[in-house]
Amino acid sequence: MKKAAIAVIVVSLIVLGRGYWYLTQTAEQTPKPLPSHDDSTLRSTSSGNVVGFIDDHGARAWLGIPFAAPPVDSLRWRAPQPAVKSEGTLEAIMAGAECPQKPSQLTAQTDSPVTGSEDCLFLNIWSPPNAVNLPVMFWIHGGGNTIGHGGSYTGAKLAATHQVVVVTINYRMGLFGWFSHPALQTGDPLDDSGNYGNLDMIEALKWVQTNIAEFGGNAGNVTVFGESAGGTDTLTMVASPLAKGLFHRAIVQSGGYSPITVATAQNYVEDGGHESSGREIVNKLLVKEGKVADRVAAKNYQEDMPAPDLRSYLYEQTPESLYGLFESGGFGMIDTPDIIGDGTVLPTLSAEEVFSSVDNHNAVPIMLGTNRDEPTLFMTRDPRYVDTYLGVFNRLKDEAAYRRIVHYQASAWKARGVDELAQYMRAAGNPNVFAYRFDWDEEPSILGYDLSVALGAGHALEIAFVFGEFERGLGLGYIYPNDASQWALSTSMMSYWANMAYTGDPDRGRDEGEVDWQAWGTDGNTFVILDTPTDKGTRMANEVVTATSIKKELNADTTFTSQEDRCALYVRMFSWGGLFDADEYAKLGGEGCAAFDPKQFAGF
Repeated sequence: MKKAAIAVIVVSLIVLGRGYWYLTQTAEQTPKPLPSHDDSTLRSTSSGNVVGFIDDHGARAWLGIPFAAPPVDSLRWRAPQPAVKSEGTLEAIMAGAECPQKPSQLTAQTDSPVTGSEDCLFLNIWSPPNAVNLPVMFWIHGGGNTIGHGGSYTGAKLAATHQVVVVTINYRMGLFGWFSHPALQTGDPLDDSGNYGNLDMIEALKWVQTNIAEFGGNAGNVTVFGESAGGTDTLTMVASPLAKGLFHRAIVQSGGYSPITVATAQNYVEDGGHESSGREIVNKLLVKEGKVADRVAAKNYQEDMPAPDLRSYLYEQTPESLYGLFESGGFGMIDTPDIIGDGTVLPTLSAEEVFSSVDNHNAVPIMLGTNRDEPTLFMTRDPRYVDTYLGVFNRLKDEAAYRRIVHYQASAWKARGVDELAQYMRAAGNPNVFAYRFDWDEEPSILGYDLSVALGAGHALEIAFVFGEFERGLGLGYIYPNDASQWALSTSMMSYWANMAYTGDPDRGRDEGEVDWQAWGTDGNTFVILDTPTDKGTRMANEVVTATSIKKELNADTTFTSQEDRCALYVRMFSWGGLFDADEYAKLGGEGCAAFDPKQFAGF
């Protein structure tokens, strides 16, 4: 799930290459001026008095409000503490600093290995005029839990159009958000959990409970929603006993839930640890700093260090030294452990165990969804699938093979992120489980490259429809045609999402004019397909996919011209969550995969 997590704004880099570089450079040269504060937006909060401004669509906006104490110095790798109340009035007209991360298209460009600040626990709020006791929609951004920030999104249109209060947040990510090492253990289960990013989300929900009435929100009606890693994080709120009562509905966009163990987060690789586990990070630091010659020496050195000295050594590290250990991956993301089943913040249970019992999770009304062509975002400039000429002109090498890969990997995402979870939750007795698939694929051709095929209903493209923002923050005007069909689908999706926030049921939307979105299992239907009226339209469907059904299809598929391609797909779909079966792999498709080491197929 990590490598699949990404926010929508980076699509333009993939699609237009040098053209996007030109556009971003132009944007940086002419930054949008800061708004002026408006005295009518003065509010009193537990963080102090704040004053915001009038945003688009008449929405009132407050940006960069601290919801917790800065997690710096001795508060690094600890549960968040409540924000210290400011004595003055905060002019909340600019989003706060993003949390430390590798530079990407989501952040300011820099030659440093890291951008952002450890002092980053801020949230942003949009509210319609004269708001009183309105539903609250609490957004958790995506980006693989290693990049992104809440300030990339604007809730102005969603708030003003449907009379909801929208909140977006920052949370600690990467090595600051999820990090576990025995030397850091204090005896406090929260501080020792390693799930600092999840605890930040819970702290922000607590802040909302205390303060949102000042902004016209109803603390008794909070919907947590998020996309990609943010969808996964939304599921962690559903799973966490510490989040109980802090929210009342959930919307999971392209998420999934597959927590790792504490041992995986802490141990050396040979002991089952992640390649960037706590102990392996120390090994890498020792080698990089020249304290030792190699990993073997680093391991011996680390084992000989007294725990207090090792703890001090880790706290002495700067964001630059920690992130300098990594090369930038796709879009600036790095591969680090996250979502740890520690037994306090998150259960030490599988997804099935968590969501199949109301005793193991917060069984609120929930919406689960994926996009029909999820993996295209990561494939549409990949030289394995695309020929590129002069750095600009792109062509698919083999459209049939491309479509086959997209079909299988999107099906696997739907299985783990929607259908299997929905079945667990319905088995637990939750009648309010709703599912969708986003099918919009009406992009133009650019320089002869048909984006409706190459990108289609790719990962994250639905976000702009949900927020009703195609130009600012989320928007990519040259990807979206800005036609009546696009806006009709956005209008429908905003209406559905808002009605979910109001009632716990998308139903026929807030305008009561949409297609009836039925709960999972109603009249034999399982999910709604979201599409434009000029294509096939929004409609209910009944397809259910699971890991078992996908394996069966893959095994029997006669369209493969290469057994290596079949084996690669198996690994990429099932090398997580204990789904890889060595015997099954060895016999796959009759010919089997013994000739191919699964490790050669890692990643997209």
